[in-house]
Amino acid sequence: MKQSLAKLVILGFLSLSAANVMAADGLPITIALPELPADQEMLVLEINLEPGGQGSPPHRHNAHVFVYVLEGTVNMQVAGEEMVTLSSGEMFYENPDSVHTVSRNASDTEAATILVNMVRTVGTPVSVPVE
Repeated sequence: MKQSLAKLVILGFLSLSAANVMAADGLPITIALPELPADQEMLVLEINLEPGGQGSPPHRHNAHVFVYVLEGTVNMQVAGEEMVTLSSGEMFYENPDSVHTVSRNASDTEAATILVNMVRTVGTPVSVPVE
């Protein structure tokens, strides 16, 4: 239910028709954003984080990233900011210049699921390692 609601909120935000909502049932999806330059799109990914996982190494997305927690609890941090712990229904944002230093499931016993929405230049890698 929460996943479907999140999809509808995102798609509604983009002012898409009901036909587009039905077509956007699978993930990942990309959505053209006509109000932005032609080379911009929204990429939507669902990511499942196993309990006790180490998370991802530092990386950059080179995009506006909105992370919505569908289930569970996650830790998120970008360089220069405090780490935050988010629960179901909460959102995290990172700008195109952010270095994402922490992205992991906060629980050792329960899985977490996040919906990642990226507004990016068409063809931009989802993630770029940062050393």
